[in-house]
Amino acid sequence: MRSLILLTLTFGFQISTAFAEDCTATHVPADKPMASMGIMVGEVTPRSAYIQVRLASTDKLVERDLPGTPGVVEFTLTTKKKSDVASSVQLVPATEAHDFISRAVFSKLKPGTEYTCTTKIGPDENNLQPGPTAEFKTLPGPKKSAPVKFVVVTGMNYAKFHGDDRIDKKQHLEENNTKLPQPYAGPDKHLGYPSLASILKLKPDFFVGTGDNVYYDTPDKPRAETIPELRQKWHEQFIQPRYRDLFAKVPTYWMIDDHDYRIDDGDNSGDYLPTPAQGRTMMLEQLPVAAHDDDEALTYRTHRVTKDLQIWFPENRMYRSDNAMKDGPKKTIWGKKQKQWLKRTLAASDAKFKLLISPTPMVGPDDLRKFDNHTNINGFRHERKEFFTFLKKEGLLEKNFYVVCGDRHWQYHAVHPSGVEEFSCGALVDANSRLGRSPGDPQSTDPKGLIKQPYSQDPRSGGFLMIDIAGGYEESKLTFTWHDELGKVLHQTVKE
Repeated sequence: MRSLILLTLTFGFQISTAFAEDCTATHVPADKPMASMGIMVGEVTPRSAYIQVRLASTDKLVERDLPGTPGVVEFTLTTKKKSDVASSVQLVPATEAHDFISRAVFSKLKPGTEYTCTTKIGPDENNLQPGPTAEFKTLPGPKKSAPVKFVVVTGMNYAKFHGDDRIDKKQHLEENNTKLPQPYAGPDKHLGYPSLASILKLKPDFFVGTGDNVYYDTPDKPRAETIPELRQKWHEQFIQPRYRDLFAKVPTYWMIDDHDYRIDDGDNSGDYLPTPAQGRTMMLEQLPVAAHDDDEALTYRTHRVTKDLQIWFPENRMYRSDNAMKDGPKKTIWGKKQKQWLKRTLAASDAKFKLLISPTPMVGPDDLRKFDNHTNINGFRHERKEFFTFLKKEGLLEKNFYVVCGDRHWQYHAVHPSGVEEFSCGALVDANSRLGRSPGDPQSTDPKGLIKQPYSQDPRSGGFLMIDIAGGYEESKLTFTWHDELGKVLHQTVKE
């Protein structure tokens, strides 16, 4: 065990120091595969989990990318409470077809149980060496009340954080024409986003990426269009050491939005790259939300976390109508089938708290100029009204239903005149943050000031939203806490 720990520490140091070097430098590939992007656990349920490792031929970026290499990964899953007797072992190939990502599918797990996944990696099953290790806990599930805390994030803009000199600065001016946030300049820049270290210190049970996890269109010239270019965005993101550290300890759930699907405010229309099919393929390939061979995987789903808490992850890009379509009964973000599923599962839930974690906002207010979400005047307001009417009719607003959203680059708590409450996590990266639109602003989607905002972030900063549920079923309370990227508490709201 001691030799394994030493090897892991040494390997992590190599990644950290190598990342600080010139990413355009040439590099001679190693003879053996490397797990340069670490390990990631995803889509944990009370009984299952996906775990993945990508094999690479080098431990640092080469011309902004991380070359992959074929091989195999041996995943060994054990419970932490008992001895190191393996409960499950899987040997999974890493092939070019899936960008050299080896993804294991574990089932028949025990609810509310802590697991450790150790790995071995190599060119073949006869030549394996120790790889990264992950720790995670399965969800307690619908029969048990238990304390749970998790973080929600969006806006992980690599180019703005690192100061990519190809960014068109005029294109990215803020709405109020203030100066662009400057790239991060701290001496720890090579480690990646400070928010990730702040999150890890808080030891959440899981991490939710609501979309804009990478930016295919930043910089815009050149914009990522081909499959290799799209993959490159994920490689440079997840090789950052703070991602490696976080994902080794905290399991993940993922959604995508416009920037990691096609382009800013993109829908499924238009003859340009990436295509909608490519956007979907990249999500299912790069993120552990389904088995690699599950071509019919649904990207919308719900999880019963505990007896007290159920969460929903809607899909807001793949089934939508064209943004330019006139608003009305036939215009939809969710599509008919998903909308029926969403209403049915919400109405059937007996969880004390119900959270719809949406890639885009439903209350806002947002910028008047936009037209691609439920808040926008020329967007999808008819569907929003239909959904809010359903919530009121079913009594869900009196049954602790709340919307948590990503997409917007500022943190806020907003209350719609219907009573629907929305909590925005804000941008993870300070250089990708901005001040928001306020109720009553003539350049907002609420010029009459009908929305109430108990909290709106000022000054702007990067950060994240922590959601914490504690207590028994009868006494449980839900706490929303906004943090800046260094972990400082900015605001807190409690729902009992």
